[in-house]
Amino acid sequence: MTHLIRTATPDDAGPLADLAAVTFPLACPPSSSAADIAAHLERTLSEARFAEYLADPSITILVLDDGGQLNGYTMLIAKPAADPDVVSVLSAVPATELSKCYVHPGHHGQGAAGRLMRASLEHAAARGAAGVWLGVNSQNAKAIRFYEKSGFERVGTKSFQLGSTVEHDFVMELAFPPR
Repeated sequence: MTHLIRTATPDDAGPLADLAAVTFPLACPPSSSAADIAAHLERTLSEARFAEYLADPSITILVLDDGGQLNGYTMLIAKPAADPDVVSVLSAVPATELSKCYVHPGHHGQGAAGRLMRASLEHAAARGAAGVWLGVNSQNAKAIRFYEKSGFERVGTKSFQLGSTVEHDFVMELAFPPR
């Protein structure tokens, strides 16, 4: 794959929401209801929400762009964690949160996710982060393997509200080598 990895622009809000509608459900446990997934997409991953994220100077969204078609994205949040369960387990601070890391299923297994992850980690490090943390559903074995392969380690747990259901996430962290 020869995707261009670039920083998203305001014009990407709609395509990002469309991509999220395809990729987010794949990360949900099989027990997740369609109604809970739809509510989360509307509340958190809609075009309007992506427009807000893109306007926030502490948030960077990197995209995999294949001639104008977005096939993956990450969202990096460069502000202190607010969740006390996360704060209590992070060792690399200041930390950037890798809030989202999704690749269209048609591009799985082609190295695109690894390239996007490397670009995301480089971006966080270049902006002064001592490490990156993320939350991943404890039942998402494929994502957990990918994050471990990328250098992340499990350091704790946290809860995640998906509609009417409370999900349980692993908190994973990757600390950058000291400079």
